[in-house]
Amino acid sequence: MARKVSAHLFNSINGVVESPNEWQFDRFGPEEMEMMGAAIGGVTDVVIGRKLWDEWSEYWQSAGADDPFGQFINPVRKHVVSLTRSGDLGWNSTVIEGDPADYVRALKETDGGDISVVGGIDTTRSLFLAGAIDELTLTTHPVAGVGRRLFDESVPVTRLDLVRSQVTPAGNAVLTYALHQD
Repeated sequence: MARKVSAHLFNSINGVVESPNEWQFDRFGPEEMEMMGAAIGGVTDVVIGRKLWDEWSEYWQSAGADDPFGQFINPVRKHVVSLTRSGDLGWNSTVIEGDPADYVRALKETDGGDISVVGGIDTTRSLFLAGAIDELTLTTHPVAGVGRRLFDESVPVTRLDLVRSQVTPAGNAVLTYALHQD
């Protein structure tokens, strides 16, 4: 049985996914925390872009032992999309060789728990549009953001199917999509 591949991004009402730390925390309540815990609970592997890996590897390796996300991200296997690095990177990380979408499809057929694509923007966009991500969850915060969008002008018309939806008491719309199959 194939493993499930998912991605979860926070976005603003105008589609910005870049730097959610600048606008999400005043609308991140216990329900959002519970959903995040459930989303990563069965994950044994993450796929991450090299730039985000660089940022996270510096920050999370020194996170306190009581930080819930640090407890998740430090031991999990990390598969890094990079054009500039190769081999073993440390921090339980390996560079993806070859086409990232083909790699994720092959990883999906191996033993293990769920796989989460944690970012960045280009990695998530390319893997989702290539059909390598089964479900994409967007937690839409009631704020207009400034920055890069997941689906910008470079993306052709793309049909999605709504899989699940929920509105939280903090006012966030949590929408899970799959790529529409003709």
